[in-house]
Amino acid sequence: MVKKLQKTSSSKRAEMPLTKSVQDAAEQIWQAGLGAFNQAQAEGSKAFDALVKEGINFQHKTKSGAEEKITQVGQKITHLAADLSSKATGQWDKLETVFEDRVIKVLDKQGVPSGQTLEVLMARLDALTQQVEKLSAQRITSKSAAKPSLKRVPKTKL
Repeated sequence: MVKKLQKTSSSKRAEMPLTKSVQDAAEQIWQAGLGAFNQAQAEGSKAFDALVKEGINFQHKTKSGAEEKITQVGQKITHLAADLSSKATGQWDKLETVFEDRVIKVLDKQGVPSGQTLEVLMARLDALTQQVEKLSAQRITSKSAAKPSLKRVPKTKL
């Protein structure tokens, strides 16, 4: 039994320095943590301000990049819209021409004179009207020259 006590006491002696070294290490770790916490508090506001500045710069870069992309897309859309508009206008013009040609053919088949035909007829009508007026004026002038003036002859008693 004495041997057992000696063994136990020698193992306790060996454990004492080990326990002490673990406690010392734990205490150093704790102190290092407190030091890091203190330093983080002191430099935390500086780090926060630096992060805010960096965030603002990043926001400006992304905003300007986005605005540039939006401008490019707007220009492309404007260009595409102009192309589509010109194509649509061309198609409408073609459709209008086809429609007008078909209407003219139908009116021609029905015997309705075209605008050009009416203009020619109106010009001929104006020319004929002028000729009739001239002839009427000449006739009136010639009748009044050919008519003798009638004098009243007194009545005689018979």
